[in-house]
Amino acid sequence: MIEIVDISKVYRMGDIEVRALNGVSLSVNKGEWLAITGPSGSGKSTLMNIIGCLDQPTTGSYALDGLDVATLKDDELAAVRNRKIGFVFQTFNLLPRTTAVSNVELPLVYAGVGRPQRRERAAAALQRVGLGERLNHRPNELSGGQQQRVAIARALVTNPAIILADEPTGNLDSKAGTEIMDIFRGLHDQGMTIVMVTHDPDLAAQCERIVRFKDGIIAGDSGLSAGPEMDSAPIAVELPIAVVLPGMQEALP
Repeated sequence: MIEIVDISKVYRMGDIEVRALNGVSLSVNKGEWLAITGPSGSGKSTLMNIIGCLDQPTTGSYALDGLDVATLKDDELAAVRNRKIGFVFQTFNLLPRTTAVSNVELPLVYAGVGRPQRRERAAAALQRVGLGERLNHRPNELSGGQQQRVAIARALVTNPAIILADEPTGNLDSKAGTEIMDIFRGLHDQGMTIVMVTHDPDLAAQCERIVRFKDGIIAGDSGLSAGPEMDSAPIAVELPIAVVLPGMQEALP
């Protein structure tokens, strides 16, 4: 499903070279629920950007669902994001004056799906996350947990190969956070591949596999046999995940 081999990411700021990732290799099988953890600056969000086709590695290779994406052009990466990846962000990223069902329709608008079909698929996705009775509610009429459910439905509506979730419970209280994790658990039970970035060890412990980053390298992987950790590596920086969803401010047709 995800095959990353010896990737590095180098940022150059004038004469200064900073390695955010340093020779990272990672395989994620179809149906896995993976947590990526580590302190700020460890490189986990940089890796998330690359997995999400929001950025490209400086060196190394990356294949997603059998497709080599490491050298794709920007328009090709955008098409991969729309077809194969569902994003769930900490801050929901919903259009405030747009109903729940219209927010969920957005990826299908960009994919060129006709209005009747996209409305049907969006309604089904909201039903899947328990919001079948909230189709026409706007974000300000929904709780934080319900807004995140809308965001999960939007991620699911294109039937993606993977779900990428960046701190999906970070803006929620403990009750709503538990409900969101229950939804992810149900998706995992149905065979969905989920990659989640989190600082929360309790959240990570609910996933079936934990990969821990430190200084731009993988310092631990519960999916591999235990081995010595590597504590020396070039200093890394972590850049926030950018929301690259073209046309998000445009009104729906």
